[in-house]
Amino acid sequence: MSQLKIVTILGARPQFIKAAAVSAVFKNSVNEILVHTGQHYDSNMSEVFFEELDIPKPKYHLNVGSGSHGAMTGAMLIAIEEVLVEEKPDFVLVYGDTNSTLAGALAASKLLIPVIHVEAGLRSFNKVMPEEQNRILTDHVSELLFVPTQTAVDNLKNEGITKGVHLVGDVMYDGILHFTKIAQEKSTILRDLNLEEKQFMLCTIHRAENTNDIQRLKAIFAGLNDSGQKIVLPLHPRTLKYVKEYGIEVSENISIIEPIGYLDMVRLEAAAKKILTDSGGVQKEAFFLGIPCITLRDETEWVETIENGWNRLVGADSAKIQEAVLNFNPTENRIDYFGNGTSVEQMVEIIKSFQKKTIEIIRVTS
Repeated sequence: MSQLKIVTILGARPQFIKAAAVSAVFKNSVNEILVHTGQHYDSNMSEVFFEELDIPKPKYHLNVGSGSHGAMTGAMLIAIEEVLVEEKPDFVLVYGDTNSTLAGALAASKLLIPVIHVEAGLRSFNKVMPEEQNRILTDHVSELLFVPTQTAVDNLKNEGITKGVHLVGDVMYDGILHFTKIAQEKSTILRDLNLEEKQFMLCTIHRAENTNDIQRLKAIFAGLNDSGQKIVLPLHPRTLKYVKEYGIEVSENISIIEPIGYLDMVRLEAAAKKILTDSGGVQKEAFFLGIPCITLRDETEWVETIENGWNRLVGADSAKIQEAVLNFNPTENRIDYFGNGTSVEQMVEIIKSFQKKTIEIIRVTS
């Protein structure tokens, strides 16, 4: 059997991190073609990840940039289809729940190329969120669905999806095991920002449900301001634009910094006293590292972290944010929901097995 050829679609920070773990294993047995849609177009949010995480450079960079959901997804769909027609891969691999994810899955499905969805089966059960729509649609056109938790398996079963579903654990857990040690050795972010271990809190805000709603964003900052705690906030360019446009007050206890690379982010996460975020990936990283997480959303796809008591939903309620910052101190032992750090190795074997069976079926029927 010839070497597997997989086109991988990337576009946003969490996908670069997952790709670091996956591509490192793929390079030994898979001809992987990376396609960067350009969904995250700021260099601090994309190129730096390829450099510091040793991800192979993308063969294709689509430079889609920002825009409405329809415009972005449509432009990606057209461009990705052209790549797939040119490359003729055995599979297309997509990660997570972004517009890049959906565009890659739709383009492949229309061309009858099997779709691999890494991090399948997650549900927040809020279809107002574009990410939820992307997850559901991608799962329903995928041939191989690699799920991180039993909850994700159950979600798919409830939607009638059982074929091709594989519980392999979380590839981000594979990555965090590797990169936490590297971050401690290489990152100078604590010294650069004059920070001491466990003497600050880390915050990230980027989801449209928060940044596009002036009342939610103001309430979040009110809660952060009133907490009086030292908070480090690497701010997404779009969020910073809205903060300025809305005239939102930022108190002296909040230090806004530019977006940072993954190793610096992991170092800050590990050193933080608590983490406040609306990011799905950061919620998991906090859990992996044993840092209390306060989630600035009304729901989360990572329900296990809530059930285990290490994550608290506060939405955009300033009083709840302030209370959690001051008083949320989980004591429960963390449960091993997310596998044992061998997710990628399992994925490779399953993909190879799927391809072998497909070839055998073609031989029998031809």
